Amino acid sequence: MSAPASVSAARTARLVGDVSASRPAYRALADALRRAVADGRIPVGAKVPSERDLTTALEVSRTTVTRAYDLLRESGYLVSRRGSGSVTALPHGERDRASGGLYHREVAEGVLDLTCAAGRAPAGILEAYERALERLPAFLAGTGYLTVGVPELREVIAARYTARGLPTTADQVLVTSGSLAAVGIAVRAVVGRADRVLVENPSFPNTVDALRGAGARLTTLAVDPEGWDLEEAQVVVRRTAARAAFLIPDFHNPTGALLDDAGRAHLAASLDRVGTVAVVDESVVDIDLSGGEPLPLPFAAHSPSALLVGGASKSHWGGLRTGWLRVPRGALTRHVEARVTGDLGAPVLEQLVLLELLRERPTPAPEHLDALRTSRTALAQALRRELPDLAFTVPRGGLSLWCALPDDLGATALAAAAEDEGLVLAPGPRFAVHGGLDGRLRLPHALPPETMTEVVTRLARAAARLRTGGRRPVGRGGVRAASGPRPIVA
Repeated sequence: MSAPASVSAARTARLVGDVSASRPAYRALADALRRAVADGRIPVGAKVPSERDLTTALEVSRTTVTRAYDLLRESGYLVSRRGSGSVTALPHGERDRASGGLYHREVAEGVLDLTCAAGRAPAGILEAYERALERLPAFLAGTGYLTVGVPELREVIAARYTARGLPTTADQVLVTSGSLAAVGIAVRAVVGRADRVLVENPSFPNTVDALRGAGARLTTLAVDPEGWDLEEAQVVVRRTAARAAFLIPDFHNPTGALLDDAGRAHLAASLDRVGTVAVVDESVVDIDLSGGEPLPLPFAAHSPSALLVGGASKSHWGGLRTGWLRVPRGALTRHVEARVTGDLGAPVLEQLVLLELLRERPTPAPEHLDALRTSRTALAQALRRELPDLAFTVPRGGLSLWCALPDDLGATALAAAAEDEGLVLAPGPRFAVHGGLDGRLRLPHALPPETMTEVVTRLARAAARLRTGGRRPVGRGGVRAASGPRPIVA
């Protein structure tokens, strides 16, 4: 069973800030804690600090903390059990809203689907297929079961790691059927049933689902909009001594945060001290939209035991369904054995296409990044113009904005209202490990600029109807997404 970690008094104090000047201080403290629980910065089910410890950390009176906790209990945000302290909660069963699995369904014409943070195929991919077809006959005499991947592709991928400052050989690379398949291999190779595993909160939901399916017990590492709380992470890592930690330090999905080299070294040292294996998702590492400083070294440069997951879906095209797993030296056999319980190899043609693309240019084409940058600018400008009370930070890279909604809007209700406007969204709770995050919304910016502007227009209409208590009937002239299960988040 999944069990979130407790939250320390030091982190709670950092989240709350100085409430001593507020009147009454206990209500300001209760409001700050409620917001932290509602938006997922304090996980649902986490044990909160004792009244004495929080009093010391905040430098307020014991009465202030006691009365704040009482308010939270009355409003359903805190549950106390004799002998086991108090844990956070969400009132009225809100934890389960929008937190279930999302499944594919066809959308009606005119519907804009923002559940997938990926773009269309870049220019040149058709030519890459044509060149790959010319090379395909050389492989037709064999079985086609290239369980570790096309040799030349493995060499090119290894060379990319070496160029990034992490010496790598082809026998450390296992080509997979997409990055999520690589995550699945890592889960099977590293995680056993009932093993404790660290996972960021918020995090990529499909990875979390894979870990839950493997029977892992999940403990969260906080990722705030501005990045990782490394001080708290060190405490959690030491206390948990987990089997593995699943991380996204390169343009984190969904926040877009980038962990710098100092932070990677700090976190890697904490993990290595307790023997926790890092499984690092680098799917979005190539989407650097700054054009500035070099990116940090791969996480495995700081932690040699780390597994690195890569893929072509974000940097090139999702239709390639080709990814890879970089493993430590001498560890390939164990991961191949874990792989064959699920599949026997990635499609040969798509591997050859990716080989052509990477040989031509090891990173995304400048025009591809320019298009993403232009779309991001259009989205940000439209949000500032039409929804000025929605807050966000434009990250250095990645494919989405992680938006904070004003207090009078919830992401789950807004996503439901947006469907009436022909807009399909992934609300914050889908990225929450243990509930919460209904104050957050992920907005990908991979569609053309004019489409991103239309996205915001529809979103603003949905927000306006929610605020007035109205719900527009959809008929002639209206566009609505198909009813039923929502699409997969990617």
